[in-house]
Amino acid sequence: MAVSDPAAFESRLEKRSEFRKQPVGRSRQGDFIKCVEQKTDALGKQSVNRGFTKDKTLSSIFNIEMVKEKTAEEIKQIWQQYFAAKDTVYAVIPAEKFDLIWNRAQSCPTFLCALPRREGYEFFVGQWTGTELHFTALINIQTRGEAAASQLILYHYPELKEEKGIVLMTAEMDSTFLNVAEAQCIANQVQLFYATDRKETYGLVETFNLRPNEFKYMSVIAELEQSGLGAELKCSQNQNKT
Repeated sequence: MAVSDPAAFESRLEKRSEFRKQPVGRSRQGDFIKCVEQKTDALGKQSVNRGFTKDKTLSSIFNIEMVKEKTAEEIKQIWQQYFAAKDTVYAVIPAEKFDLIWNRAQSCPTFLCALPRREGYEFFVGQWTGTELHFTALINIQTRGEAAASQLILYHYPELKEEKGIVLMTAEMDSTFLNVAEAQCIANQVQLFYATDRKETYGLVETFNLRPNEFKYMSVIAELEQSGLGAELKCSQNQNKT
């Protein structure tokens, strides 16, 4: 679902089956967000049916005891070298930044990201489930409800946080819906919205979770465009189009 016209987008939202018996109006947006939050609770349960790894632990990736002898910088290099040849998203997050993200996720566990498409944007809903962050397209939730499966999972590993000051992250995605560049764009938005020092940016996350009636979908797109995070992806899509 690519959207460039906010009025048309809101109109489509209001026509969802949950609200067919209710009068159409902007006030329904808050009810819709609450409905989205209820349905995203099932994301973690559905993902294992889509080829994702169940209980993807850090020890399943490498020997934790062995790397404990390494410095944080050495572990970072090992992590990056390991995933460099793999078709996935990965990162090494400083402990301070992860703590900020994690603390904010406790009170605001759900959010919306905007993924640039050739024409407009597609929205993805993120839901924290422990240290896993599950994403699925908004249209997937609209059409499949609680049966909507995760299309991207970010796995965060804080096992080395206290001793080494880093948190390791990697991901799995459903490649029928997302490529690596698109998954990276979504992952970057986690830090954009949850790890920001800018009050207005994190304020969108708070509004989505705590004051859904006030939330404006186009504010997410405006923030993404201001950050420049989606510019490279948008450029490559336009080049592929031509």
